[in-house]
Amino acid sequence: MPWWVGGRGVSEGGRVKVADGASAGPAGGGPAEGGPVPRVLFETATLETLDPATAGAVWRLAEPGRQVDANVVRIPPERAVDPHTETDLDVLLLVVAGDGTLVTSEETRPLSEGSLAWLPHGSTRGLVAGKRGMAYLTVHRRRPGMRIQPASASRDPQP
Repeated sequence: MPWWVGGRGVSEGGRVKVADGASAGPAGGGPAEGGPVPRVLFETATLETLDPATAGAVWRLAEPGRQVDANVVRIPPERAVDPHTETDLDVLLLVVAGDGTLVTSEETRPLSEGSLAWLPHGSTRGLVAGKRGMAYLTVHRRRPGMRIQPASASRDPQP
């Protein structure tokens, strides 16, 4: 059977193989003792319970030890995130509710529920929500935390 036919994915040599509906446990027999365990973090149905005027991040990935940042962001109807340039990070954006428009330096692109957009670092992008508003998931490499150094350390070059 081809790897892409069937129901459940199982790891085979570093690739995901889709099994024929049989229950497949984690590769290696289970999670490492005390290791991280996959879990559901947010239900998009929650978005329907929010006041229509709710704006901004309604969920953030805050798990310790994570390697990515992720947010669910809501823009109220016909409001916008002004065009800006992200110099450091590529971002994946998945529309999870509503619709809107992606504004770039070269064009505008319609977005609807299920649209997946890549926003490469260095690009200028903005968003305009449609009549129903728009909620989207963003995922990108984790930003390093700020490090506070004594003033003398930041001025004195290291050998």
